Amino acid sequence: MLLNEARLAACMKRDDLAAVVATAPENVTYTSGFWAMTQWIRRGPQAYALWPVAGHGEPVIVTSTATLDLVADQDAWVERVRRFGDFSVVSDEGELDPTSARQRALHELPDDGDALSALVAAITDAGLARARIGVDELGLLPGYWDRLQKRLPAATLVPAASLLRKVRAVKTEEEVARLRRAAEIAERSIAAALAIAREGVTELELARAFHTRTVEDDALPVLGCIGFGPRSALMNVQPSDRRLAHGDVIRFDVGGRYRHYRADIARIATLGEPGAEILRCHRALLAGVERACEIIRPGVRAATVFEAAVETVRRSGIPDYARNHVGHGIGLDGYDAPDLSPGSPDVIEEGMVLCVETPYYVLGRWGLQVEDMVVVRADGVESLMTTAGDIRVVG
Repeated sequence: MLLNEARLAACMKRDDLAAVVATAPENVTYTSGFWAMTQWIRRGPQAYALWPVAGHGEPVIVTSTATLDLVADQDAWVERVRRFGDFSVVSDEGELDPTSARQRALHELPDDGDALSALVAAITDAGLARARIGVDELGLLPGYWDRLQKRLPAATLVPAASLLRKVRAVKTEEEVARLRRAAEIAERSIAAALAIAREGVTELELARAFHTRTVEDDALPVLGCIGFGPRSALMNVQPSDRRLAHGDVIRFDVGGRYRHYRADIARIATLGEPGAEILRCHRALLAGVERACEIIRPGVRAATVFEAAVETVRRSGIPDYARNHVGHGIGLDGYDAPDLSPGSPDVIEEGMVLCVETPYYVLGRWGLQVEDMVVVRADGVESLMTTAGDIRVVG
């Protein structure tokens, strides 16, 4: 199970909730184990997971009939399902394989008509129609909150997106294992891209090598900011047909998705030896990441980590260094809690997985960035990286 069940129970008790309803894609997957593809690839499709406190029935997946094949083919730990809507499939009369048999059984469930009707039925069946329920507001279509409240007039509905974000911030060891693998795949993919780096190669060709390795390692492409020379200073650079020239900085801000979990790391390379200014600035950025990792431990304020990283970069060679954040949590979402920013109210907890980063962009010249993934342990951080953040010289 990916879900940190004890942490969810504690947060629900704190907020006096009898149940929570997950609606956003990452929260549905997190609470149920069900990956509703349609939610992840386009806006609008509805899928929910109802998670009641102990004594109020079993958790329930609420999803469209068109996604029942995914329910049947996945190892979701929530077994109860309510379906809504029409979708026609023809079933062979003979003996079916286990997945097909499970899908046929799911198709035989009653059709609740629409998403909200199915959710209301699940809540009512669990005896929660008069309960205080946390509802993740992020995945609901406009107007659905009011419609749900009208359908459950005796229930007290409270927003729960922030609660689920807080729960997701502390990872289980299974989540850490997936994040570690995602980071490793990103590093291997950078190495594959740099293996073809030579004068005249394009950003698109490096991106193709990067993403090919990602897929070969059983992950899926998500983030692929790869830029050369002045284009490396574009914060969200997308690969183009710009060709690599001697002296160029190559900036990678990249990561795929492995078994639903994200990587987000950054590394710098140069074609030929880097100049003195690039070396000075990069060393300062690396020092900032290293200092942040030195002080990260349970109980430390996220804002304190920000201040230490920025001050270290300034003191180490970039006096005017400025940032709005120096990192973030990562998991099913690329930007989980905590937020390592100056105004963040977050406090570091054991089990959080963080991306610690110090980008620096000089428009018209180059962009530099160090970004590592680490997991917070009782006595500090454990790096999920297998490579150092030093500049790599190619060519």
